[in-house]
Amino acid sequence: MADAVVEAEQALARLRAGNRRFTADGAAPSGRVDAARRAELRQGQRPFAAVLACADSRVPPELVFDQGLGELFVTRVAGNIATPSQLGSLEFAAEELGVRLVVVLGHTGCGAVGATLQALRASGPPPSEGLRAVVDGVRPAVAPLLGQGLDEAALRGRAERENVRHACRTLREGSPVLARLRGQAGLAVLGATYSLETGEVAFFDGVTEAGALPPPAER
Repeated sequence: MADAVVEAEQALARLRAGNRRFTADGAAPSGRVDAARRAELRQGQRPFAAVLACADSRVPPELVFDQGLGELFVTRVAGNIATPSQLGSLEFAAEELGVRLVVVLGHTGCGAVGATLQALRASGPPPSEGLRAVVDGVRPAVAPLLGQGLDEAALRGRAERENVRHACRTLREGSPVLARLRGQAGLAVLGATYSLETGEVAFFDGVTEAGALPPPAER
């Protein structure tokens, strides 16, 4: 499609504005999902941001950010872990579709994080190969937090946030494609957490207190 590339800072502003609409009392969804919009998208897509999100049914990115068809390139997996297939999907979004903002979206009350903590404490494997793959993806982020004397609430909160940071690091450091686009095209990879309690999304991993994006290569 001929749409202009949306730069990372503009994309972040649109996500924040959408989340404000989502959390406003009595606000109806404003994203376009009608027949006219479907017709517009027949020839191609130009999403303005990509999101690696948890598969949790309570955290649909299109609704959380109040976006319609064709606005977000979303890939979801339990625990918002950066598997090779997730990484490849986001590389496609950045390289082929011109996305300049990738957000790793975690959330409070994440079942994958809870299951990983439980597996680490039990010192036993999960009951299936598939679940083991999820736990193994989350493990590097949360294992160092055990034994730090944190109470359960603090441990869960830290673990959920560190799991997002770990995925961000994997995307930044594990992909030559994303690394090149960060240096040459202004691609930004940010973390965020969604609150099940309030519906609000908090961005971090490279967003300053004023909300501005850092230079693309900053970590």
